[in-house]
Amino acid sequence: MSYPTVRPRRLRRTSRLREMVAETRLHPSRLVLPVFVVSGSGIERPIASMPGHAQRSVDKIVDVAHAAADAGIGGVIFFGIPDVKDEIGSAAWDPTGPVPRAIEAVGAAEPNLVTWADVCLCEYTSHGHCGPLRDGEVDNDAALPLLSMAAVSYAGAGADIVAPSDMMDGRVGAIRSALDDAGNTDTAICSYAVKYASAFYGPFRDAAESAPAFGDRRSYQMDPRNGREALREVELDIAEGADMIMVKPAGPYQDVIRYLRDRIDLPMAAYQVSGEFSMIEAAAANGWIDRDKAILESLTGIARAGADVILSYFALDAARILEELR
Repeated sequence: MSYPTVRPRRLRRTSRLREMVAETRLHPSRLVLPVFVVSGSGIERPIASMPGHAQRSVDKIVDVAHAAADAGIGGVIFFGIPDVKDEIGSAAWDPTGPVPRAIEAVGAAEPNLVTWADVCLCEYTSHGHCGPLRDGEVDNDAALPLLSMAAVSYAGAGADIVAPSDMMDGRVGAIRSALDDAGNTDTAICSYAVKYASAFYGPFRDAAESAPAFGDRRSYQMDPRNGREALREVELDIAEGADMIMVKPAGPYQDVIRYLRDRIDLPMAAYQVSGEFSMIEAAAANGWIDRDKAILESLTGIARAGADVILSYFALDAARILEELR
């Protein structure tokens, strides 16, 4: 039996049909909101290069956490700005520091939010590098016990996930061992396994006061020209005990996200970093783009590439836009 030849045509999509057949869906529960924590109370210092964001004391962070929970956002990730910095970043593991206190407060106020703690030393060292120095260079091995102490401090405060972002070799294994020894066997590790030496971090370094005092971080962060290297970095961190992996930045490296998604089955996060955020904000402020549409399109592209979780400064805005579109 033969069938008549039918000319192919595109599916005509009404708004309801478009929603039904969409291949990629954003949901607030897959978003994580970064916040910057300082000591004190009643503090909210706006970050000029990141409109709508601020350095906040713990009480103000709790207010943000309430807003995030009300919007259905999945979690928050904490970055600390200490009162005092030193050569080794010892404030990073102070149990009374801003991040442990914020973790405890948010966990009590909004227990359904997943609490993430960034683990790095750059915000805490006087020189702004991600580990202690030896002869003017970062000492990888000396950094491992310090990062481990920070992770244990955050886990002890109740962090659900610790996220080492330092890119030191061997830090995932060191942190996993330290967490287990401290009885924090259920604390997950999301490794910033693929973190590029990117030009898109500038506003974050204003927010976290973490710009290097000299040099740069290319000796321990990844070369933006390399893609296949990402798989080696991920495989090493998985072997050391990572429960999730992360790609940072997200937008310029969607090819890397897709490459990894096709090869690994762990949950994968991607970080839409401060420069990505600030570029959209600046273009929208000048009337060059539609802000809400650009937010959703940028996040959809990251999700379509294969990210399960997206860390984004647009998390609250994205949740609002998605609710308005329902």
